[in-house]
Amino acid sequence: MKNRIQAALLAVCLVLLSVLPAQAVSQDQAVQVVQALGILSGDERGNLNLSSPVTRAEFVTMAVKALPGGGNIVQAATSPYPDVPRSHWASGYVEAGVRAGLVSGFSDGTFRPNRRITLAEGATVALQLLGYGPGDVAGAYPAGQLVLYRRLGLDEGVSAADPGTELTRRDAAFLFYNLLSAKTKDGQVYLTTLGYSLNQAGEPDLVALLSARLEGPVVVGEGWAQSLPFPLSSATVYRDGTPASSGALQPWDVVYYNSSALWVWAYSNKVTGTIQALEPSAANPASVTVAGRTFALETASAAYDLSSLGSFGLGDSVTLLLGRTGGVAAVADTSASGDSPRVGVVTAVETASYPDGHGGTYTAPTATLLATDGQSYRYPCSGLKEGDLARVLVSGTGEVSLARLSSASLSGQVDGQGTRVGDIPLSPQAEILDVSGEYGLRVYPGRLAGVSLTSSMVSYYSRNSAGEIDRLILKDVTGDMHHYGILTQIQEAVTGGMSDYYAYQLDMEGTLVALPQSTTRYPVQVGPVCLKGSLEQPDRLISLTSAGTGKVVNGHFEAGSRRYSLAEQTAIYLYKNGSYQHTTLAKVLEEGLTLTGWYDKAENAGGRLRVILAQ
Repeated sequence: MKNRIQAALLAVCLVLLSVLPAQAVSQDQAVQVVQALGILSGDERGNLNLSSPVTRAEFVTMAVKALPGGGNIVQAATSPYPDVPRSHWASGYVEAGVRAGLVSGFSDGTFRPNRRITLAEGATVALQLLGYGPGDVAGAYPAGQLVLYRRLGLDEGVSAADPGTELTRRDAAFLFYNLLSAKTKDGQVYLTTLGYSLNQAGEPDLVALLSARLEGPVVVGEGWAQSLPFPLSSATVYRDGTPASSGALQPWDVVYYNSSALWVWAYSNKVTGTIQALEPSAANPASVTVAGRTFALETASAAYDLSSLGSFGLGDSVTLLLGRTGGVAAVADTSASGDSPRVGVVTAVETASYPDGHGGTYTAPTATLLATDGQSYRYPCSGLKEGDLARVLVSGTGEVSLARLSSASLSGQVDGQGTRVGDIPLSPQAEILDVSGEYGLRVYPGRLAGVSLTSSMVSYYSRNSAGEIDRLILKDVTGDMHHYGILTQIQEAVTGGMSDYYAYQLDMEGTLVALPQSTTRYPVQVGPVCLKGSLEQPDRLISLTSAGTGKVVNGHFEAGSRRYSLAEQTAIYLYKNGSYQHTTLAKVLEEGLTLTGWYDKAENAGGRLRVILAQ
């Protein structure tokens, strides 16, 4: 089965904060980066006050924090200036800035910390950070400094243009953001001197910055917020990649935070089941197997809890709290963490052995559950069969098993944004599983935009406390779990009165497939087809429907007055001299060939354009 399950958790969250193209640097981008590095901080309420002017004390603090190790400055041991006593909030930064040669006091012996800084002064400090001194600048101050400042690209996004114009905090954010991708006098990108890198667009890589500067994890529970170095009420909160209020955080969520930016990320993914293996050993585990899946241990505390010195061992029922990398951040007793929300479809039933916790094993009927998160889990069960809906059940004693789940159908039009089914809202974190036989995959709400769901297309749904649909199981609505390509040949072997045998040759997105010879004659002809099931053991072949000749425009195939959305993995073929060659869309568009599109079903039923033939 093609793996088209999209990445979630941290990847989803960080995509929300990812940087923009170099030619369109946004205020949010610049602010997020300098916040993540700790250069820019908010007030006691977390407000950045970007339109406010910047004082000399504030600017030198930013500049020192932009130095390698500059975030570790403490209060000055003595008063560096008469107007900057040791008790001044910026005394340590003023002292460090003067010592580093970034700034100096005035001829009367004062520093004037509350004086507003100008563009000329700020640009000069930035050049000092890059290693440029007065001897490297042609012309008198500040004209020479500003010429170099602009040549190095430090002015992008900075609204101040005249030397004497006062900088705002927004200007400072852009100035320090630009500094990061500028080269030092020695030719080194400044950000690399801080131990970080640029992305492929040549910009500070916000994803890498956030990953490197995250603290935690902390598990949400009674009094948990006291472990944060800032008030939770001041934080910007994301839960499972979506902006949320602090009140949306739930017990047993795993939390990470960035102290400089006052950002909090929470993850709710959990796995409940019996500990089946600890590798490489119970004495020093690096991974744990629960419910048939193996997870790396992300934290030392999780490794300790699962070790022979900790609280849990082989055969115990636990809930693994998964962190931002998908590893185990913490471990909880099932009786404390409560019931599991995991639901799905049974795809196989067999007998399996389990550790009994005392050095032995026992056997039990075991079902494989394809859950709404798109992952497969294995649990003890009783009386279940393939195709049953099931949920993970935790007994009063903490035992974990699978129980049959009653169907719950609904119907309605999914809106154009994929946010509602009829009058019922879809949770942004809704887990949607599309199933065909023993195969299925997780799809996301936007994929269903515009689809008219009927009761025969839905097996199950549930709603959260806000009344939103949070779990949805579909019956082959999208077709995205199937294979699409070209049936190139049908061979028939007549056996003289006995059953005829058929063999099929296919090209599935460039992979040549020969189906095992069988007595099955699929109702297909040579040309574009859909293969359901696996390539080794297909359930059936279905011919696709021609959309006619047309052209590709902005991710759609336009044929006459009809418009078809392209599938995420549309198969492109060049038909020449009676044979098919798998190719790319860019190549056939470049050559200006005639295009014919083929689709599986109507778009309002979940269909997409699956194959394009060029000739």
